[in-house]
Amino acid sequence: MSSRPGRQPSRQRQSELVEIVSKEDSYNQGMEFFVEDKFDEAAAAYLRALDEDPNYADALHALAMTYSHQEKFDQAIEVGKRLIEATPDDELAYTSLSIFYQQKGLIAEAEAVAAKARTLGWKRQLSDNKVPTKS
Repeated sequence: MSSRPGRQPSRQRQSELVEIVSKEDSYNQGMEFFVEDKFDEAAAAYLRALDEDPNYADALHALAMTYSHQEKFDQAIEVGKRLIEATPDDELAYTSLSIFYQQKGLIAEAEAVAAKARTLGWKRQLSDNKVPTKS
């Protein structure tokens, strides 16, 4: 039995050729690239994760940090803003955005965002320290 040139693989064969990668797999792959200082590859992996879930906070934060390491501060700031939209109560998101602004030399913006991070931290501390009242 001979196969014809240009013949398409069977459906079973096609499914073997396509590997389905979850957002977590893409994120983890990005982290591996990041620790190896392969920042372009890391960014590409995080973007794949974000294609699946545009509000995936871990991937947004990692992508912003990757851009920061590449000194792509405008992109880091934009992704940092997206992270805050996705996780508005995350003090680390505000702290990171503040750092990106500082790196770009935008001190007033950095201070304003840092103040928001501090406010969220204080609210969390107050919430954590609440003592139930006795009736």
